[in-house]
Amino acid sequence: MVRAMVSDSTSSKKQVEVVYNPDERINKLADEVDKEAPLSRLTLFSPCKINVFLRITDKREDGYHDLASLFHVISLGDIIKFSLSPSKTMDRLSTNVSGVPLDDRNLIIKALNLYRKKTGSEKFFWIHLDKRVPTGAGLGGGSSNAATALWAANQFSGCLATEKELQEWSSEIGSDIPFFFSRGAAYCTGRGEVVQDIPPPISLDIPMVLIKPQQACSTAEVYKRLKLDQTSTVDPLGLLEKIKRNGISKDVCINDLEPPAFEVLPSLKQLKQRITAAGRGEYDAVFMSGSGSTIVGVGSPDPPQFLYDDVEYQDVFLSEQLFDSELWRNGKVVCLVSEVMSSNLGNNIFACESKTVNNYPPQTPCAPD
Repeated sequence: MVRAMVSDSTSSKKQVEVVYNPDERINKLADEVDKEAPLSRLTLFSPCKINVFLRITDKREDGYHDLASLFHVISLGDIIKFSLSPSKTMDRLSTNVSGVPLDDRNLIIKALNLYRKKTGSEKFFWIHLDKRVPTGAGLGGGSSNAATALWAANQFSGCLATEKELQEWSSEIGSDIPFFFSRGAAYCTGRGEVVQDIPPPISLDIPMVLIKPQQACSTAEVYKRLKLDQTSTVDPLGLLEKIKRNGISKDVCINDLEPPAFEVLPSLKQLKQRITAAGRGEYDAVFMSGSGSTIVGVGSPDPPQFLYDDVEYQDVFLSEQLFDSELWRNGKVVCLVSEVMSSNLGNNIFACESKTVNNYPPQTPCAPD
């Protein structure tokens, strides 16, 4: 809000106060859009993922690597608010954190541009990203945001595309994005874009702690240092079967990107070693997610005490989470938010409003094929 005071000190004229409130103007514009559109605003939960195991199996001719991984969503995620914009030329993105690009470098904007390109839609949006998932963490926060944006654009446009089409299109802007059109757990191959939905192989009430140092790992640099002849030789399908039979253990949580990531960021190797030693008997497994730099301790929500005691770790990101979230109960990764509640363990961090959009999540024109 901007206030301007005008007065005449040489006379007895009254002071005049001029008030300009840009938020009020924006809300009035949004209200005008609301009158004309059957759906004008959406608030969505955008969950992140961890890689329970990640095998790199080959290098492709196109320069990418083939992988085989168990992706699983967890209860941590961002909240994204979408509103139809009266603009016919551009989207506008805002966020609660610094350092996040707000132009077409952001996957949200890339996803909206992709949707318009594929469908011919002429709708543009105001988007606010309430960022809770750290960037450069190996948790797929940006990829999840992109999937959420595609899903939202499709809802606003009357479901011009099937979800299978959205999933296929999404691989054009990111290898991890197709996973977020799954039902929460998937065996992913290819670059990560080949997604095979599976029933939840892990007890959903297992707690975990996420520990991410301030430093991030460059995915490109990690892959650059990867040596295929030094990766694990364990059959990834065998790992999946072991998890289904016996659950999480250190023997199955293999990540072939750990050694190159530890070369890029030697302090990350030390952090994992200290967490493993301090949490012996407390964690079922300690491993890095994706290309880093998040270390995951599964089996306990409690971070090791040294993370609180050592000045070196005073700036680490700590988050207690669960494999469980409302995602499974609603059978969908992207979910409507009706109320956001605070909870250390992520229980009920969002609630789904089944009647907000086409009585979602029951069968709708946008339901999976």
